[in-house]
Amino acid sequence: MAMTIAYLVNMYPKVSHSFIRREIAALEELGLSIARFSIRSGVAQVVDPADKFELQNTRVVLDVGVLGLLKHLVTIAFIHPLGLLKAVWLTFKLSQRSTRGLFIHLIYVAEACVLVNWFHAAGVSHIHAHFGTNSTTVAMLCHAIAEISYSFTVHGPEEFDFPETLSLTEKISRADFVVAISSFGKSQLYRWCDYSQWAKIHVVRCGLEADFLQQPFVAIADTPNLVCVGRLCEQKGQLLLIEAMRQLAIADIPCQLTLVGDGALRPKIEALIHQYHLESRVKITGWASSAEVQTAITEARSLVLPSFAEGLPVVIMESLALGRPVISTYIAGIPELVETGVNGWLVPSGSVEALIAAMQTVLQTPLSSLEQMGQLGAKQVFQQHNARAEAYKLAALFAKK
Repeated sequence: MAMTIAYLVNMYPKVSHSFIRREIAALEELGLSIARFSIRSGVAQVVDPADKFELQNTRVVLDVGVLGLLKHLVTIAFIHPLGLLKAVWLTFKLSQRSTRGLFIHLIYVAEACVLVNWFHAAGVSHIHAHFGTNSTTVAMLCHAIAEISYSFTVHGPEEFDFPETLSLTEKISRADFVVAISSFGKSQLYRWCDYSQWAKIHVVRCGLEADFLQQPFVAIADTPNLVCVGRLCEQKGQLLLIEAMRQLAIADIPCQLTLVGDGALRPKIEALIHQYHLESRVKITGWASSAEVQTAITEARSLVLPSFAEGLPVVIMESLALGRPVISTYIAGIPELVETGVNGWLVPSGSVEALIAAMQTVLQTPLSSLEQMGQLGAKQVFQQHNARAEAYKLAALFAKK
């Protein structure tokens, strides 16, 4: 009987988690049986038709309600009494380091009880969690309750910002293996575990499928358009991007910017657009489907993502795969894919001056040169971020179970 692997995410599907959907699809193409589980529903952020399909195949823990949590907790108390005691003891230990406190961690125990019951019914023999945050905490508690093995993928930056409060060392120690999405991520995990644990840490990069890798090249239009794709939040640097657009407007340099995405910072960004009189230069689309993201990228000369904190943004891979060079920052795993003068430009994060200079360079560079840079980027993405090739690596790790 083939083993069933449970994929566990805090919120799935979600507009910003297309890379997880692609990873699951690639693994299933290789013949693996994957069951999808989410702690909470992401229905409010489901835009893409493929995500809507995933939603139908994903079981959501918190949909059982409070009474459901209690019912599953009581069931596990009878089936795995010793395991439940181990999980509660571990919870006390984790909560002492965390900023979330004991009550929230006891809820994690109840969530783990729901999942253990579901896993037994579905024949799940291994859990793979994405993100080393609460989803991995719940996976670790499932392991404590029923000795179901687990692994997890770390993306950053949150895991690297708060490794101690997230008990990252404990999670690595108890896991069968750990995945980093870049060499930078692997090095950060090395920092937070003993040398004896290093062998269990592997790099499996986020990948793209044919919908990006095999798209026919669309010539870059002779228009001064730039695009930024991502959640509207401080760490993505859109506030600096709006300031850069203001400076370009003052200098009377033609430039149009499309912000694809949404988030908590949208009202502030919209207020600045109004304050700086940039309504004719900057537009915000809100959340977009994969097809809409592709269109926005191909209508631009370049993607610009002036982030302060990242793992390795999938949208950079998508832009390069579509033949568009990228402006981004010297942080995290980004320099592993973007090289200044080859397939884009890297600037110091937080520097508006450097950002403006890079944007001006893109606007002034001949289209033929931009297209050549984009094609070099597409070749590199195909080599490093092919979803099927990366799935083979992950499948090999699961096969060692």
